Amino acid sequence: MSLLRTLARVALGAAMVAAGISHLTTQREEFRAQVPEWFPVDEDLTVLGSGVVEIALGATFIALPRRKRLVGALLAGFFVVIFPGNIAQYLEGTDAFGLDTDRKRLVRLFFQPVLVLWALFGGGWFRRGPDGAGRP
Repeated sequence: MSLLRTLARVALGAAMVAAGISHLTTQREEFRAQVPEWFPVDEDLTVLGSGVVEIALGATFIALPRRKRLVGALLAGFFVVIFPGNIAQYLEGTDAFGLDTDRKRLVRLFFQPVLVLWALFGGGWFRRGPDGAGRP
C-alpha cells in the first residue's frame, strides 16, 4: 500500500469523523440549514443520522485498512447521495458554513467529485497491477 494512499485514507477518515461529530454538536444548526425543504425526513433527524454515518464510515476507513476498498466505495457513494443537498443549497440560496453567495455555493459543487475521487483513491480503487494494468 502506498504511503500517499494511506495518508489519503487516514486524512479523509479523520475529516469524516470530525465532520460527523460536528453534525451532532457544535455545527448542528448549520447542517440543518443545508437539508433541502423538499427532503421527506425531519431536518434534525437527517443531520443526526448523517453525522452517525460519517463517524462510522470515517472511523472504519481508518481502523480497518483491510476493508478500505469497500469503505472507500461506500464513502464515494455517500458523497454522491448527499450531492443533491448541495445542489439544493445552491438553487435555494441557503447560507451555511460561510457559503453566503451564489458564487461560493456554486464553487463548492465542484469539490464533491474531488471527495468521491479521494474516497476511491484512499480505498485503493486506482491501484496499478504488476503488469501495469489497472485493477478493480
